[in-house]
Amino acid sequence: MRYEAFGRVLAALAAETDAIDSCRDLSWWLGADHAWNIEWRDGPYAHELAALLLDRLTDSGLDDLAHHPGNSTLQVLGTPFVLHAVDPLGLDRMRTRPGLWRLSQALDPLHHTSARRPWEELLGG
Repeated sequence: MRYEAFGRVLAALAAETDAIDSCRDLSWWLGADHAWNIEWRDGPYAHELAALLLDRLTDSGLDDLAHHPGNSTLQVLGTPFVLHAVDPLGLDRMRTRPGLWRLSQALDPLHHTSARRPWEELLGG
């Protein structure tokens, strides 16, 4: 049941493309307390992503959900999920911020711009 809940949350997360594209270093692990931990850099605040996931999971017809507004934990099919945002931007700032670095654009070899790429900044090229 724990892995089914994890699959449903990841499917809901994949459907939130604007939010997930702004996240860097997305990782997850099963904690010692049997709760799934999901962590990312930049992107939305944890409580904002929890609300997005809750809406997406509710729209998919899942009834076994628990969430307290403003909290960064979800309970899906009886499995707890703890969301961790490291240096978050927030949804409002993320949507209005021009030039937000997106992983898909950085890795696209056909996407050429006059702006320097992150590795060029690091290497001084």
